[in-house]
Amino acid sequence: MKKVTLLSFILFFAASVVFASAVAAAFKWVETEHNFGQITQGKPVTAEFKFTNQGQAPLVINKAYGSCGCTGVEYPKEPIMPGASGIIKATFNAANVGTFNKTVTVESNAESGLVTLNIHGEVVK
Repeated sequence: MKKVTLLSFILFFAASVVFASAVAAAFKWVETEHNFGQITQGKPVTAEFKFTNQGQAPLVINKAYGSCGCTGVEYPKEPIMPGASGIIKATFNAANVGTFNKTVTVESNAESGLVTLNIHGEVVK
């Protein structure tokens, strides 16, 4: 009896995984990296990361955040339906002169889980 119960549980779990991956949401990014080149110190700049939901289920972004307080992030709060597109905006406000490499982390229900977007460049006076 224990073997039948265990086997049933394993089959149910395997079927759930296969079904979930077949109907999952999926990001298709135009780009995941943006080079600002040279920017002026103290003048905010914004990168737009465009994506499409290539999955079969609505894409829900739970949270998107920058790697520091100098990077603000805007993202869609409503579900992105299959085939629809959206934009994540990352605004960087440089206080210090020099090169920078910052990230934006996107948490969602997409099959890829966490996605990291990158922005970089050089701040000049």
